[in-house]
Amino acid sequence: MSDRLPAPLRAYRLFAVAMTPLTPLLLARRQRRGKEHSLRLSERRGVSAMARPPGPLVWLHGSSLGELISVLPLIERIHAREVNVLVTSGTVTSGGLAEQRLPRGVIHQFMPLDVPLFVRRFLAHWQPDLALFVESDLWPNIMIETSQRGVPMILVNGRLSENSFRRWRYFPVTIGDLLRRLDLCLARSPADAERFVELGAPHVVTTGDLKLDGPEPPADRAKLAALQGAIGGRAIIAAASTHAGEETAMIDAHQRLRANFPGLLTLIVPRHPERGIGVAEIARAAGLQARLRSRGELPDATTDIYVADTVGELGLVYRLAPIVFVGGSLVKHGGQNPIEPAKLGAAILHGPHVWNFAEIYAALDQARGAELVADAVTLTAGFAALLAQPEARARVADAARTTVEALGGALERTVQSLDPYLMQLRLRQRADNA
Repeated sequence: MSDRLPAPLRAYRLFAVAMTPLTPLLLARRQRRGKEHSLRLSERRGVSAMARPPGPLVWLHGSSLGELISVLPLIERIHAREVNVLVTSGTVTSGGLAEQRLPRGVIHQFMPLDVPLFVRRFLAHWQPDLALFVESDLWPNIMIETSQRGVPMILVNGRLSENSFRRWRYFPVTIGDLLRRLDLCLARSPADAERFVELGAPHVVTTGDLKLDGPEPPADRAKLAALQGAIGGRAIIAAASTHAGEETAMIDAHQRLRANFPGLLTLIVPRHPERGIGVAEIARAAGLQARLRSRGELPDATTDIYVADTVGELGLVYRLAPIVFVGGSLVKHGGQNPIEPAKLGAAILHGPHVWNFAEIYAALDQARGAELVADAVTLTAGFAALLAQPEARARVADAARTTVEALGGALERTVQSLDPYLMQLRLRQRADNA
């Protein structure tokens, strides 16, 4: 590959260099908004307080909470091969999940900002032997600096939505330059693979969606028992990973439903926990009683809306609620992951905007393992029908679980594709130790 970068990438790098002196202001602003870990800001500048362990090191980057969850089994498989693993992510919530669920010995750091100086510091310190990027989080300076060090880069669970594809087609030389730096692109679906090929990725393999092979989200037994005791025999509905506007629809649905379902309790899990207080205020403005899990509160007999504004507790919600609306789908976000509630036996409702998981939602809808709703009115009707008909609800939940199980296998195919690279690292380690 030529060292000459396309003009847009050169401009981007120059802009990043020029903005370097302003990054303390950016990080301080993000910290005030709860988007940075106050004790680990140095990691965002490529500085680490941890030493690099000896031996081969695989660096895996999953930007957000959902991406990190999807690759936990893959991280475990790589770590089991006696290879050091460094995991980076970009959000506070994903950092919290990493502390809870990464295997012992796996290192977590926050991803450095995409500034050449910070990226070089990060790479010089960690000296990765293999870089794995999850889904679509491809930052130009990180890719350029990593490839210039000769580190093989692989995209795992590669995702490229139709909207992103259309945007990138206006910049074919720029995206082509970045994608050609990948040694391998493991796409989650044939449609994603076709888009990556058209944009210039040289080696593309369809391995399937790793989210389908992920474990059921865990739930602390004591916390689950405490919630079950507090809720008692009340009817429950839930909304998971909601975005602004969807909580209002859920609160409206609750108001309409409670006349026919006395004692109804609605659980709302905002996608971004820091929005929990705002969700509770919306409920109270509607004349409802709301409680916040982040304050250590449990629902009581008077609670209408219970806001689960914590990290890593969706497993509790999915085990409690027989019907779950999966958020990011009534608003134009692209939909959140329906796989975990399907695995735990929930009947699923979702809105029309699900392009992030288009193939999975299509399969669920076709199998009648999920139901499409268009707005607050049809959301209410969907909940009402499933609350009133337990047998129909069980059929929907069974169809969802069966569909998700049939679509699995991505983890094995991904590991097989990575095997030659991991074997090479182990052979190099043996040679160094000889």
